[in-house]
Amino acid sequence: MFALRAGQSRVAAGSPVAGASRLADGFLLPRWARRPARLFARLGTGDFVPPRFAAAYATALLFAATGLYGTYVGGRMPELAQAVTARTGFAVDQVRVVGHRETSEIDILERLDLTGWTSLIGFDVDAARERVASLPWIEVASVRKVYPETLEIRITEREPFAIWQHGSQLSIIGRKGNVIVPYAGGRHADLPLVVGAGAAEQAAGFVAEMAKYPDLASRVKGYILVADRRWNLRLDNGITVKLPETGADEAIVQLLRADREKGLFNRQVAAIDMRFPDRMVLQLTPEAAEARQAALDSSGKPKKPKPEKRT
Repeated sequence: MFALRAGQSRVAAGSPVAGASRLADGFLLPRWARRPARLFARLGTGDFVPPRFAAAYATALLFAATGLYGTYVGGRMPELAQAVTARTGFAVDQVRVVGHRETSEIDILERLDLTGWTSLIGFDVDAARERVASLPWIEVASVRKVYPETLEIRITEREPFAIWQHGSQLSIIGRKGNVIVPYAGGRHADLPLVVGAGAAEQAAGFVAEMAKYPDLASRVKGYILVADRRWNLRLDNGITVKLPETGADEAIVQLLRADREKGLFNRQVAAIDMRFPDRMVLQLTPEAAEARQAALDSSGKPKKPKPEKRT
């Protein structure tokens, strides 16, 4: 009641300004609405004297409101918010990348689409995560804001399994046969080579089976799928082992026994055919074949002299 009476005593009773605080007899406006009501009442009676530069302020306010409205209608409010917040201490100044090995930081930064005045507040982390995850090596990516000025990128990369040769093309593939990137040499040269249509999808299972025979698996440099049915093995000394379509385990056991007993892998052999259940067929290298033929010729019986013709 004291505040209400104090507010009434500032103007003369019965004046238009005093009446502006009332909407009807016995009803007073709330305190926050009384001052605006008195201001409008003074404008109507001519008692109000505007402050200096009021017209300039009003014009500037009008222009500002018009500009904000145009920005809103034109859909440029996010850009305006980016510019304002970036210049008030929230510009992205640091990017922290964790978990990358095959992917370069430059490629990741390009996917973030950062400028010198990108605001951390308005930055779309979901869209950035999708762009980063589109890089070939990246399997999972996360983007996190660390206020006031840092972006943290955590990635999990795909694991390379083998080099797949299909025709004249070489590609690095994952364990499920998915192509990751074209093969360009470097540290991936030690990956096993799988060759042929369908080899990318079937290689993981066959290589796992070969792991049961470490003495042979350690010497295999290439796994060649033939007619989508059976495998050939290319050994580190150039020998090709032709495995059967069925019974590959038995053939490998027989092959390893022959190598232990007769040093098969150290001979001048170009190919070892294990496709026949009752025998092993060896194909000699061209040099070994020539040497063998020469040996056979030299060990043959001497030719009989031609009888002299009698005249």
